[in-house]
Amino acid sequence: MIVEKLAVGPLQANSYILGCEETRKALVIDPGGEPERIESRIRDLGLELLLVLGTHAHLDHVLGVRDLCQSTGAPFLLHRLDEPLLARLQEWTRQWLGVDPGPPPTVDRYVEDGETIRFGACELEVRLTPGHSPGSVSLVDGGRQNVFVGDLLFSGSIGRSDLPGGDHDTLIQSVEERIFTLGDDCTVLSGHGPATSVGRERQHNPFFGQRSGLWR
Repeated sequence: MIVEKLAVGPLQANSYILGCEETRKALVIDPGGEPERIESRIRDLGLELLLVLGTHAHLDHVLGVRDLCQSTGAPFLLHRLDEPLLARLQEWTRQWLGVDPGPPPTVDRYVEDGETIRFGACELEVRLTPGHSPGSVSLVDGGRQNVFVGDLLFSGSIGRSDLPGGDHDTLIQSVEERIFTLGDDCTVLSGHGPATSVGRERQHNPFFGQRSGLWR
């Protein structure tokens, strides 16, 4: 599977282009800005965009969705529990960035916990992992080699839980039950910053370890 990371938008959120090497079918996770740059990279890679996935609806992860979907015709998928956050995109972008992004994108289909999303010969398992937002999802590839976690978990840290809809205890539970149950070698691809691994975070992330008895 092709995995291409682009840091986009004013808050440099990680957007991921995933492509099937056999069929050249592709999807994009979290186009938080610079949709023209994302689309250009898709063309450079010789891929055909099938759909756009949001791990959650915070502005730095969805600001490029509307234009990318309009330009390519790809549908936008999001968990229904984050729809209220998406509805406030225009308000919050004005407040935090001082710009008007226009109306929020339309959600073409809701993703569900446990469903499998296929693009060509590749697939992703959707795992509902709330805490950063009510409808935050993580996406595990078919071989369990990579998990795309949005802003749930970072290298040596965790996502914020003080934003609307966030909850610290829920976030910790999501990581422990739905991410740390993957293999140690599984690569964790976050919404900001560098990649890490399940094993590294299980052993060394200061928000877990001694608190949860997971040091080993």
